Amino acid sequence: MVEKLDEQGIAQRLAKAGMRLAQSRVKAGLFADALRNLGEFRETASGNPYLVFVPGRIEVLGKHTDYAGGRSLLAAVERGFCATALPRQDATIQIVDASSGEKAMFEFSPDLTPTVGHWSNYPMTVARRLSRNFEGPLHGADIVMRSDLPPAAGMSSSSAMMIAVFKVLAQVNRLADRAVYREHLLDPPALAAYLATIENGQSFASLAGDRGVGTFGGSEDHTAMCCCQPGHLHVFSFCPARLEQVIAFPADYILVIASSGVLAEKTGEAMAKYNRASRRVSALLELWNTHAGRNDRCLADAARSAIDAPEQLQQIVTENPHTTSDAPALLRRFEHFLGENEQIIPAACAALAQGDIGRFGSLVDRSQHLAEELLQNQVPQTIYLARAARQCGAAAASAFGAGFGGSVWALVKTAHADEFVAAWADGYRRSYPAEAPRSSFFVSGAGTGLIELWPERLPD
Repeated sequence: MVEKLDEQGIAQRLAKAGMRLAQSRVKAGLFADALRNLGEFRETASGNPYLVFVPGRIEVLGKHTDYAGGRSLLAAVERGFCATALPRQDATIQIVDASSGEKAMFEFSPDLTPTVGHWSNYPMTVARRLSRNFEGPLHGADIVMRSDLPPAAGMSSSSAMMIAVFKVLAQVNRLADRAVYREHLLDPPALAAYLATIENGQSFASLAGDRGVGTFGGSEDHTAMCCCQPGHLHVFSFCPARLEQVIAFPADYILVIASSGVLAEKTGEAMAKYNRASRRVSALLELWNTHAGRNDRCLADAARSAIDAPEQLQQIVTENPHTTSDAPALLRRFEHFLGENEQIIPAACAALAQGDIGRFGSLVDRSQHLAEELLQNQVPQTIYLARAARQCGAAAASAFGAGFGGSVWALVKTAHADEFVAAWADGYRRSYPAEAPRSSFFVSGAGTGLIELWPERLPD
């Protein structure tokens, strides 16, 4: 029996894939709207429409640890991109935002030059990388998207968009049938790592890199979006990505997300600040390998290479004449990594596994403090939201994502979520009236990773 992919049929498929029923209905409405817009491209496209949902992600813990080879505690958020597509016979890629009507059109080419700062940078970067990594002619697609994920809010909306575009173009061109794909990308964490290199410009196995979108991040976001299971938190470590632990989300609790209204865009000065944190990790690793005579792949490997390796690296930084001016910043960066990765995350996961929510909340408080004092990626609005959440009764709360704006998550009793949201939002409006109109507050469970759908026909 073939399911009808009208709005009800889409909701049923999403629910079967693990999405909560209420959310599956919301997303089905977004898909249906996108499909109605997609019908306009029947003259240029052929075949059956393809649907994919890609969620945003919540970084419960693991601030700027992934590209250092560290670990993160992750969940998928229940909001994301609903992308619909029809294959084309030519190499043209056309993308439409069904919410705003904005469009981008370009050709598959290894020489695409996106405009940095414009949203089309992200899909164009995907197309350029695929045209370099997969030989032979590539077919384009007409793509229509709807999203209920707040943009530039620290939930990795840009990464979610890139993954959605990749999945469409991979499906249209049957990339999974190609030898290089089968060799390197069939494992979901490996695919997530490759998707991260599309964004950061690095090479992956035999798939050569290019300049990416301009940010030097890791694969935390992509791993959460590709691999997370509903109702669970996941501990992944990186470089390479590997699953360490799956933890059931605490019973009777739910997440409340506050988007501060301070955009966490990875452009301009915000990109420079983000990349500065990444470059300090690279500088620490280079110092270590040079002076310790090693060839460690990442900072996590260096820190675990000997019992006294952390002390050795701190001494190298302090005594090296070439790092005198930047030594305090490098030492802060290393102290933050050790605290977040080696102490807080393992202890917090143990507390969750034991059902000790009080202990978990205290460890999350420490993570937030280290982000403010050592990582220095917080703004007054996110600092306020984390503290106000605790004052309003949250069991735990922390800012997450790249920082320099963005969002804060709070763990609250499900039964009290509505009153908590009202109190938290009201306090923020009174304390930050300028940012409040751009802010948003919503409830989310630990959601499902990406969901692919192959409908038989457009809805009537």
